Amino acid sequence: LRPQDDHRSEVFCTGSIFAQRKPPTGGRLAVVVEERLAALRATPQLNGRLVRRLGRGRLVAIRSAKTNADGITYFLVNVSSRTHGCIQREAVVSPARAGDDQRLVRLIERSQGFDRISRARIFLDHFTRSPLRPEVLLLLGDSAEELAAHLSTDAARRRKDDPGEAPEFSYYLNYTGLDRYNRQGVNFVFDKSTKRFHYDGAAWRELIRRFPKTPQAAEAKHRLTVLYSQH
Repeated sequence: LRPQDDHRSEVFCTGSIFAQRKPPTGGRLAVVVEERLAALRATPQLNGRLVRRLGRGRLVAIRSAKTNADGITYFLVNVSSRTHGCIQREAVVSPARAGDDQRLVRLIERSQGFDRISRARIFLDHFTRSPLRPEVLLLLGDSAEELAAHLSTDAARRRKDDPGEAPEFSYYLNYTGLDRYNRQGVNFVFDKSTKRFHYDGAAWRELIRRFPKTPQAAEAKHRLTVLYSQH
């Protein structure tokens, strides 16, 4: 059965509900993808004064690069019209820099759960011309369907702890664990008969539509066939 069939209810989202900050100017645009390394420092040193920590998805403008005595390369970046500093090269990727799409894909593959989803979304939002888009779309869809099982289990546990008085399916569809995925444009359908979430398949359908001759598209067709036949 397809997501619109009447024994299902659907979580709708038209993409991120939060507007992007205005991109900083003054250099080559880049985006933070490795927040563990995203310390903006006053000088290009690991012990340099901390200006602030930058979160995943934050846009910066790269002005220049410098490699310090430890062999660590730092970018001098603008974060806003008033804030600038040095950030470790590995913390960011830039669509204008050759090979950064491959580097981000490797990071996505090493990631798990929501981290994988959010980094895949960064890739799809910023690397619009990369030949690796089919691979990332398949990864996003597969990861979302895998996560649906964990979301179902947790939502059922919370429902059991407090049954409430509203219709049962409405508690599932209002489950707070869905919120951060919703903000990433990743949505789930709920099967009332099995009381389980499933990924709505949007990335797989986009893959088939935009890259129909790729091996990943064939995989996506198989995923959708299994999804519709089982549910």
